Formats: sequence, structure tokens, C-alpha cells
Amino acid sequence: MISLEEIGQFLYREARLADEGEYDAWEALWTDDGVYWVPADGDDPDHRMSIIYDNRSRIALRVRQLKTGKRHAQSPPSSVRRLISNVELLQEAGDDVLVGANFLAVESRPRGSVLWAGRTEYRLRRDDGGLRLACKTVTLVDRACALPTLAFLI
Repeated sequence: MISLEEIGQFLYREARLADEGEYDAWEALWTDDGVYWVPADGDDPDHRMSIIYDNRSRIALRVRQLKTGKRHAQSPPSSVRRLISNVELLQEAGDDVLVGANFLAVESRPRGSVLWAGRTEYRLRRDDGGLRLACKTVTLVDRACALPTLAFLI
């Protein structure tokens, strides 16, 4: 059984690694079959629009691109800090747990600050004695509106 405290510590670490640009450590949190999804509308990424729908190789590519420092949308890099709250254990099935949490992220750029808010569902898996991300689904509050460039790890 995975405790809510262990889950919370994992989620806080994942957020900190993304916020601080520790991309190699962030990427290492993922399972080999990991999926990173930010839906635009609907709940079927194969038939509906997605803002991000990355399998494990696309996650690795996204990280490599961020590490180059040459992504126009991230030059200079955003300063990001996120808050995570309302962490809930939703379901347990074998080595996997489904966890939900709300978040608020502040992205600071030369053009100004942007608030990103939403709900994240994580499918976490116990692997090699620790937790890993098998799936991360980020449902943005403003997903139906025109969004500014989302060029960081949400």
C-alpha cells in the first residue's frame, strides 16, 4: 500500500524538478510506457484534439528540446512555480495508484505573468522500490479558450 504522504512527496518533487529545469531528473521519473497528456477537449486523445499527447519517446524529445536552450518560445526560459493541493488517492490496482490533485502554476516571462490552473490525474506505479509516473493527465481550466504558448512542462 502506498501512503498519501509518499504520494504527496512524489508529486511535490515532480513539480519542483519541472519548475527548476531539472529535466534529466524529471524525465527519470517516468516509466518506459509513460504517457503525458494535456487534452484540449474530450476524453479520447486518439479522436479528439490534444494540447500535448506524448508517449515515452516524445517525452524524451521534449526534454532534449528544452535542454538545448534554443527553443524560441523559451528564450529566455520561463520562471515557473506551481502549487499542488487537494491531493486525493482515487484508486489502487496492483502496483498502480490513480491520484488526483489541483494545481496553480505561475509562469513569468518578459511579456508578463500567466496563471495556469487545472486538475492533474497521475497514474503512479511502484517500480524498483520507488514511485514512477505511468501517466500524467493535465486538464487545464482554460482549455476551451485561446491559450498562450505552453512551452514548459505543465
